[in-house]
Amino acid sequence: MRFWLLDGITSYAPGKFLEGYKQLTLGEEYLAEHFPTFPVMPGVLMLEALVQAGAWLIRLSEDFTHSVVVLRQAKGIKYGNFVQPGERLCVRVDLASAQWPNVMDLVWLKAQGTVNGTQTVSARIGLARYNLADLSSDQAELDAELKKVYRRVLSQLLRRPAAESGKTLGNLRQ
Repeated sequence: MRFWLLDGITSYAPGKFLEGYKQLTLGEEYLAEHFPTFPVMPGVLMLEALVQAGAWLIRLSEDFTHSVVVLRQAKGIKYGNFVQPGERLCVRVDLASAQWPNVMDLVWLKAQGTVNGTQTVSARIGLARYNLADLSSDQAELDAELKKVYRRVLSQLLRRPAAESGKTLGNLRQ
């Protein structure tokens, strides 16, 4: 993955929801070209932040059962305000159905991003999940390595201070 678009996870409930954030800085590589005189986070990267939040919800809900979580469908994408350097994009994903789907089904999530309470992006996203070994049995080692990497990244996301309160995730988990 080229861009990690979540800097921290502030709260979550496995199988229900996840909240996190991306603190946009002028140091983001893509801002040099989008746009040079008016740097803003590209809309497709706002959507990707929602997808990454959804992937973390799936990993946490299924205890890293699958090494790959990908966007399969996005519906009703709406963009609002720009996200500029110095602003924090707060994201939230909620499971859209009453129960956790079977492994063959897409996980449908209601997702939104806000800056200071104003909506910047919203969508309904369908994520697929699988293991590489399901496609080729010689990929089991890669599955295991990916899961290790994601667990390490998760430990960093959970250590980040919460958005406004300065409390750690341990105090916010619901």
